[in-house]
Amino acid sequence: MEKADIGLIGLGVMGQNLALNLAGKGWKVAVWNRTVPDKEEHIVDNFIAKRAQGKNIVGTQTLEEFVDALKTPKVVFLMVQAGPAVDELTGNLLPLLHEGDIIIDGGNSNFEDTERRVKELYEKGMYFVGCGISGGEEGALHGASVMPGGAQEAWPVIQPMLKSIAARAEDGTPCCEWVGPGGAGHYVKMVHNGIEYGDMELIAETYYALKHLLALKNEQMADIFERWNQGRLKSYLIEITAAILRHKECGGGYLIDSILDAAGQKGTGRWSVINSLQLNTPLDVIAEAVFARNLSAEKSLRVLMAKHYMHIENHPVYNYQDTVSGLEG
Repeated sequence: MEKADIGLIGLGVMGQNLALNLAGKGWKVAVWNRTVPDKEEHIVDNFIAKRAQGKNIVGTQTLEEFVDALKTPKVVFLMVQAGPAVDELTGNLLPLLHEGDIIIDGGNSNFEDTERRVKELYEKGMYFVGCGISGGEEGALHGASVMPGGAQEAWPVIQPMLKSIAARAEDGTPCCEWVGPGGAGHYVKMVHNGIEYGDMELIAETYYALKHLLALKNEQMADIFERWNQGRLKSYLIEITAAILRHKECGGGYLIDSILDAAGQKGTGRWSVINSLQLNTPLDVIAEAVFARNLSAEKSLRVLMAKHYMHIENHPVYNYQDTVSGLEG
């Protein structure tokens, strides 16, 4: 049987979508998942039987079978949680790989961990690539921003595959280019995510002002965000904010009004702030966004403190027509 061009480990939604994207671009993909939460519905078998049915994707049951299914040089794409899982899988893969083989880490790993892994694999004659991927589940399936960096020797092998699954600029240029050595790819993704933290905090504060200071309803706020998305503020985050404000649940209520006011984080924003301190570089907006997320996550503490400190209710300052005129101006 013909060997696969690339192997992907980690069949969460992002991993599945990337496998489908690669297969859709003409690459043969081998897949494996390291955990089996329910033996009656094996993740690999379920993926192959449903979403990957009829696609150029082959499922494997063991790590040895997975590696054996790959062409030489073997290219392994890890889509697992950043941290110990990457080191564990890399350690398990190394005895099965040979000189010149490539491991790509597509998770949100700390760039310092990636630099260490690049050096460790160099010592064994293999190549490690830290690859930032932006665009979420839809981007993984239809075209993401791809930020590879690490062992330069791997780039000629993986370039055609990574560029094929990337989003395209208006002129057709793929949103994928070699970033640099060491942890450069994950460093760029870290900064990218940090900027996104800042953008989301600005949107959250704008929402608060529109809702509590201007007393606007969800549909009215959605109208404003849609208008902003037609001008110089046009962006994915502004677009989906309008969509979220309009989205209703089955019962007819607005989803936004049912969402818990507690934000989580995976670490990239915090790492950006830590690195800015190490470099003596101000990062005010992103730092405040990280602090806001930290505080929002402490929901029980905020409820407790609200009982001890006086809360002065906000009162609207403008009527709707004046607000709309001002915002459009």
